Amino acid sequence: MNNRRSMSGAVRAGWAVALLLASAGVALAQSSKPWRHGIIEAKSDAGIFYMPSKGGFADKLGLNLETVQLKTDAIGLKALLAGELESFEGGAQGAIVAAARGGDVKIIGCHWVVVPHGVFVRNAISSLQDLKGKAIAVSSPGTFPELVAKAALAKAGIPAGEVKFAAMGADIDRYKALVAGVVDAAVISNEYLPIVAQQGIKELVPGREAVPNFVRVCLFASSKVIADRRDDAIKFLAAESRGLRYALTHRDETIKLAIEMTNAKGDDPRPAFVFDEAVRVSAVAPDLPIPLEKLNAMQEQLVSIGNLPKSIDLAKIIDGSLRVKALELAAQ
Repeated sequence: MNNRRSMSGAVRAGWAVALLLASAGVALAQSSKPWRHGIIEAKSDAGIFYMPSKGGFADKLGLNLETVQLKTDAIGLKALLAGELESFEGGAQGAIVAAARGGDVKIIGCHWVVVPHGVFVRNAISSLQDLKGKAIAVSSPGTFPELVAKAALAKAGIPAGEVKFAAMGADIDRYKALVAGVVDAAVISNEYLPIVAQQGIKELVPGREAVPNFVRVCLFASSKVIADRRDDAIKFLAAESRGLRYALTHRDETIKLAIEMTNAKGDDPRPAFVFDEAVRVSAVAPDLPIPLEKLNAMQEQLVSIGNLPKSIDLAKIIDGSLRVKALELAAQ
């Protein structure tokens, strides 16, 4: 009798263990669903941008984070709207325009809050006035480089119609076009500052002076993704916060990651320059703020140059609740 009772207890215990394992298996399958995040292709700032994923911070939170490199943030926006990405990061201008047209896109945080781009020119150019009738390399229409160029021209009292805008993809494409003399100016990242002099190039107007009230990079998701995968969205933002904070306090590791991501030579000065400059001007904010005043400044610029017919209530395209929960999780 005792043997039968013992066997019966063992069977029950076995079933209990089996059920627990099955439940764990289901939970594991759910947590292994990838979170696809679009990010601008790796440049000299890649050590900071990619630390949240490459540093294992998402893994530690149980999030299967997959980064997808994109040529421009305009591609990221299209992929998000098509449901091909759970999130992406880039300039807010495209998201504002898309939302004004009924697109499902929400701003869930921002991290690069100081503009690193500038208007670079050949040495013969001494002022923005000299660019009248000349070509300026920007990215595709509606992207951040174009917005910076038009804002800089407007600030100098130069109508956008008095210059020619050449769409040339990523920073490296625009830089090469400028060096080759295909264009007379280009809006590119400050990562080229350490090497431009030897190419007969100079920075004419730093972006942080031309557009001091702009934010460079925000994080975006759709309301559908937020509703369907809210916990994962919080984990994603928590991983971003932890990774960015780590990157900013571990200079050597961050520079090393940038070199690895870009296959740069060990003596390339750009990764170190970008890191030091970002720290110097407090360009990166690990607490992922959503600076409404800067977003409104960008929207006003979009309206003034005709990219947006009228302003919208930006509060309607912001979801700050995820950020609050994410920062709580990141602090644990």
